[in-house]
Amino acid sequence: MKRLIVSVFIFILLLTPITAWATPPGFSGGVNNEYEYEEIVFITGEPIKFVGTLTVKEKEKAEEKSVSYSYKLISEDKSLKGKLDRTITLITTLDKRNDKGQTIGNTTLDKYKETIKLGKDKYELVKDGGYELSKSDVIDNRPASDFYSGNLKARKYYKINKDEGEVIVDISGGNVGYKNFWGSTETEILDYTITSNRQTEEKDGKTNENSWHGTVKVQVSDSLTKTLKYSDNEATFSSFYGGHVRVTNQEMVSRYDYNLPRVDDREINDRRRERYAIELRKKMVPKVERLIIPKFKDIGGHWAEEYIKKLYSLDVFDENSVFFTPDVPFTRGEFTKGVMRVCNIRPSLEDMKKPSRRRGKQPKEVSPFKDVPVNDPDYKYIKDAIEKKIISGVTKDLFKPDKPLTKAQAITILIKALGFESKAPTPGFYTSFTDDNKIPNWAKDSIYMAKEIGLIHGDNYNRINPNKNITRAESSEMLVRFLEFLQKDLQRDYRENIINFN
Repeated sequence: MKRLIVSVFIFILLLTPITAWATPPGFSGGVNNEYEYEEIVFITGEPIKFVGTLTVKEKEKAEEKSVSYSYKLISEDKSLKGKLDRTITLITTLDKRNDKGQTIGNTTLDKYKETIKLGKDKYELVKDGGYELSKSDVIDNRPASDFYSGNLKARKYYKINKDEGEVIVDISGGNVGYKNFWGSTETEILDYTITSNRQTEEKDGKTNENSWHGTVKVQVSDSLTKTLKYSDNEATFSSFYGGHVRVTNQEMVSRYDYNLPRVDDREINDRRRERYAIELRKKMVPKVERLIIPKFKDIGGHWAEEYIKKLYSLDVFDENSVFFTPDVPFTRGEFTKGVMRVCNIRPSLEDMKKPSRRRGKQPKEVSPFKDVPVNDPDYKYIKDAIEKKIISGVTKDLFKPDKPLTKAQAITILIKALGFESKAPTPGFYTSFTDDNKIPNWAKDSIYMAKEIGLIHGDNYNRINPNKNITRAESSEMLVRFLEFLQKDLQRDYRENIINFN
């Protein structure tokens, strides 16, 4: 079998339902695939694994989102005769601050019901006030990605066999995540504090009181990625040698670190402790898609051939000519269109395709630039880039789409798309490039950050050549590195660097 050349990207379809975003279900540390859900329950003082099904229903309207979870689970250990039924509905209201480019999301509990049966024992959430939850997230709506972070406080109050006692679970923690056209990952870190007080009546009529205390640290992460693989054509007599295949993967990983009382002969000893960790993992069935095959005549053997082929297969480039002309300068209009296609920067690109629901005659749209009319094929990309403030016109009313773009300008656009320009050191710093003194002041922050995240590198003399016009080949390399950052580095930072799992 011929060798497969593998190269990885992340991809998420922008217009798919919210369920496509990678988000751990509920706040239990459980993981799932299309068929099965599993989680660890500690309500008895011992870890018990439950397995079964999870159904998720989501609704979205205006500034509000509703998510309902329905769990039907049984204990994996059949000898325990365990059953768990849980239904939860969460409501998230969104306060969009367009002036700040941010959104505040506040989540509360709308409905809940939970019953756990283990042998003769029944643990049930109290109907009124048995589950209190408050969660708030701040979302930084950057052009290339939404980055968010949240905090959570909750308390679950169970009754044991109606009047034999109670179990209180206090939950605190938070989540971090990102989501964009190319990928999404959310990681939750939650701390459970479990307090149990139970009274049972012995045969002699005496009441036996049993109390214990335990803690559990839950770390769970859900990631959705797309892998781009190049596959050779096995047939000899064919019109093409091979092409790219896009494979969608989604995986959830979870880790429970617990500190619980030791159980000896079914008696709970709160003075002696059990400290262990349990890991869970579930994968979705991959989805496979074949992509368009590039047939440029002038890129064979070129150093940027693979970069160009990848971007063309992903519809970042849509040239109809058989010549790509890799060594000619990339223009401002071409690069802007390329960046917008790489990110598919969420909003108006697709909104413009949707029919307006407003009645009556709408005012005719007027282009902000004399040299980019509304009917220009690239107008929607340029308009969206301007609105997202990742590029500006050369003058107040001229964009000059056919003007060459310098490397410094191209780098600045990409870093602004990520929102990373403010992460550079305070003024007065130097970059590591030998031609640092030639970097314009307005581009130094972006070039510094681009080097930090691996978006750019120096030439053989460690020069960045900031004022040199960037070629189509150089732009292709930079855009592919941009995609690789969205894939590898973001996922590593939001999952592997937080959760320690094997």
